[in-house]
Amino acid sequence: MLLFGCTIFLSAFLLFQVQPMIAKIILPWFGGTAAVWATCLLFFQVVLLLGYLYAHNLINRLAPRRQFFVHAALLALSLLLLPVTPDASWKPSGQEDPSIRILLLLGATIGLPYFMLSTTGPLIQAWYVQANPGSVPYRLFALSNLGSMLALLSYPPLIEPTLTLNRQTVFWSIAFGVFAILCGITGWRSTRQAARQSGASRPVEEVANGGEVVEKPTVSIRILWAALATCPSLLLLAVTNHLTQDVAPIPFLWILPLALYLLSFILCFDAPAWYRRVLFLALSAPALSGMAYLIWRDADDLPGPRILIPLFAAAFFVVCMVCHGELSRLKPHPRYLTGFYLMLSTGGALGGVFVALVAPNLFNAAYELPIGLALVTVLIVFLLLRDRENVFGRDRLGWPAIALTTTAAFLVGFVGRVMVDAVKDYRLVARNFYGELRVRQSGNTYDWDTYRTLVHGAINHGEQYTHPARRKEVVTYYCPDTAVGRFMAGRAKDKPQKVAIIGLGTGTLAAYGRKGDSYKIYEINPLVQKIANTEFTYLKDSEAAVSIVLGDARLSLEREPPQGFDLIAVDAFSSDSIPVHLLTKEAIALYFRHLAPDGMVAVHISNRYIDLQPVLERAATSLGKASLFVETEEDGEGICYGTSWVALANDARFFSKAQFIGAGKPLKPAPWLRTWTDDFSNLYQVLK
Repeated sequence: MLLFGCTIFLSAFLLFQVQPMIAKIILPWFGGTAAVWATCLLFFQVVLLLGYLYAHNLINRLAPRRQFFVHAALLALSLLLLPVTPDASWKPSGQEDPSIRILLLLGATIGLPYFMLSTTGPLIQAWYVQANPGSVPYRLFALSNLGSMLALLSYPPLIEPTLTLNRQTVFWSIAFGVFAILCGITGWRSTRQAARQSGASRPVEEVANGGEVVEKPTVSIRILWAALATCPSLLLLAVTNHLTQDVAPIPFLWILPLALYLLSFILCFDAPAWYRRVLFLALSAPALSGMAYLIWRDADDLPGPRILIPLFAAAFFVVCMVCHGELSRLKPHPRYLTGFYLMLSTGGALGGVFVALVAPNLFNAAYELPIGLALVTVLIVFLLLRDRENVFGRDRLGWPAIALTTTAAFLVGFVGRVMVDAVKDYRLVARNFYGELRVRQSGNTYDWDTYRTLVHGAINHGEQYTHPARRKEVVTYYCPDTAVGRFMAGRAKDKPQKVAIIGLGTGTLAAYGRKGDSYKIYEINPLVQKIANTEFTYLKDSEAAVSIVLGDARLSLEREPPQGFDLIAVDAFSSDSIPVHLLTKEAIALYFRHLAPDGMVAVHISNRYIDLQPVLERAATSLGKASLFVETEEDGEGICYGTSWVALANDARFFSKAQFIGAGKPLKPAPWLRTWTDDFSNLYQVLK
């Protein structure tokens, strides 16, 4: 048992340790958006399905010794693909479909090693049953999920702050080699023992079960297995997207829902006592209705993120416990173990495909979370009505059953109301791989105080007055007293300016453009470009020559020769999260390569959750650049927001100009923070 346990634990640990590691490596290539994580999860779920399908066929079609030889050959082949470091040739040019490119990249980089790890859970358990007839292997499944959860929880506080990405891939690859050896030993010993016990070269399905008559699972039960796996998988990605885009755009929140998802698997498959059916079914009603209310855009007095996140996490955990608890109650005889896991992985993959691929291309708004809540509600009602052992199932026309279905109907109806209200009162609601964008207007177009707002997630990404006389007013984060506004105030009247803007938004900064100026805007999201040109007029009203470069700004700038910009304004946000790869030492050095000797880099760092001043101070100090932190307060009319900008220049004398005197102060030294590079960053250290 120790050998089986060590093999399955190590495989699960590596399986989930590689997920945040590889996602962090490729995150900068695709704009640092949360959708990268969702697409990575989809890849992992699909490969897991393929791994389970492989294990199912290997066990049921080949004799024990042949099982070992086939698997050992694939393990040896997977070692040839180490280390698992993505090749730079996979970096996008800006015109490809990000989802497809990420899936292909992951397949080429970690496809076979991840596939071999994904086969281990069902395969090792099946080998355990072969070698120990009559045994029950499901606690090994709980051990597998424990290894997975420990891998996830250890990454942000232990692995990420300690090791560079390059070392992470090296150590992971070494550990994979150890796993391959351990798995080979386990397979050799168990299949030899199984072959001796069976007395023939037959697949395990044909091996006797000690005279025990085993009932084959029906098609309806198999479909129910898949449904119970699909719903929590769908909610996993939908809740992750909601938390990281609409509640608190903090990257490590990507891991929280997945850890809770795995914890429910651990508890439900460790022992029946963990899943107290009556308790969790009773809690599912407030959990589902609570999540529906918390995502309702018309909800009043919602708590802040410190309360909202635990509430969401608790409700999501209850739903996972119900679905995985019911799966545990319906698990088959070990003879059909691989088929059971195959349906679980099928359901998981279906949930991932729906959220990561179908929803962004089918819906104009984030409907997947309310749809998931409605599906779970219907599934729970079905489970209760089909179970003849409870009061609802014994009399399906009785008052308890009627009350149950009526309550569920009200909840599903409310979820429908949530979906309708998510798009009402907006001029435009649209989405793509990079998230959901909404445009709202405060009044009639030609009223003096009417303005339009672009919203990404829960964050305002710019506004514009709609009255013709006010359309060129600079508002929100870019007013004259900000760092970028002060730079514009000191421009020589007879000298044209070359300006680079990283992050388009509504195009507000183009309002500063004068005749002869050149404004080059780098924007990764084509939907933002479309909205800025159709719903706002800053770009078309600008007197400067404005051009837009689609694609990630880092990648675009790396491909270009030095541009000699007078100003580079870094204003790229994914909801409220600034992509890390735009703040590293290499990124700052790249900006200065494209900057004129007397130019300025302005980085917008307004953020409710993360203090980026130490990050920029370390980068500026390491490169020998001068810095100035410029913070402004919101004005009384709400036209100009409170903002935080960091200005960087080649020499401190740049900030002795009249427009910068008294505007701010140099960044405070932060020797306690390790300089962020493309190979190392740690958001935990700069949380507010």
